[in-house]
Amino acid sequence: MNKLDAEEAAAIVTVVLDAILDVTPTKGRPGADLRTAIGDFEVFGLELIQYDRAGPRLDAIFDLTRRNGVSLTDLAYIRGVAVGQAPETPGGALVRNNLINLSLATEGRIIADTEFKSRNAAITLKDQMNEAFDAMEEIAADAMDSETYRALITLHAAVSEHLVSAQYPLPVMLAFRFAQAGPTLVQAYRLYDDASRADELREENGVIHPLFAPGQGRALSS
Repeated sequence: MNKLDAEEAAAIVTVVLDAILDVTPTKGRPGADLRTAIGDFEVFGLELIQYDRAGPRLDAIFDLTRRNGVSLTDLAYIRGVAVGQAPETPGGALVRNNLINLSLATEGRIIADTEFKSRNAAITLKDQMNEAFDAMEEIAADAMDSETYRALITLHAAVSEHLVSAQYPLPVMLAFRFAQAGPTLVQAYRLYDDASRADELREENGVIHPLFAPGQGRALSS
């Protein structure tokens, strides 16, 4: 890669690596390994990019990010930071797209290890991932990058199949509406005749405080 492209690409990588450090827990040995890997890349990144040796280092950084317990929400934020970059050189665009694809791959790995408790959460995540994959598949197709395109299609299919399968054992959701807001304990008793299911109701509807649950939401059918 020529120097001008490499310089822009290195600047984009720095922004994304900073975003990783902003949202990823970095405690203990795994955290130290992540900080060291990012620090090393920031020192040698320009040379690595210019001589096309950055890929394995960046892959290792994303794997360390996963091992440090980054959440899917945080990875979506990191991916969004990469998407928000506007490279002007082919090299900058190539590296920016690779960062997005690394994030998608890491998200797929986390999704594979996630045990879903909410059918609605699995459906929502599937829709979000479909949108993210569709955008990158279109970029790869336009660039006639067949290898990346096939890899994205394969990963996209695997993630979608996993999320669809995750929905099957989960109970069907029904909408409910009470006259006014109230504690989840009361809502659970009214819906299920079982106040001990209040946490289940809170988790499904993303209730911030169990004493002030909205008067409407979604509940398990049984």
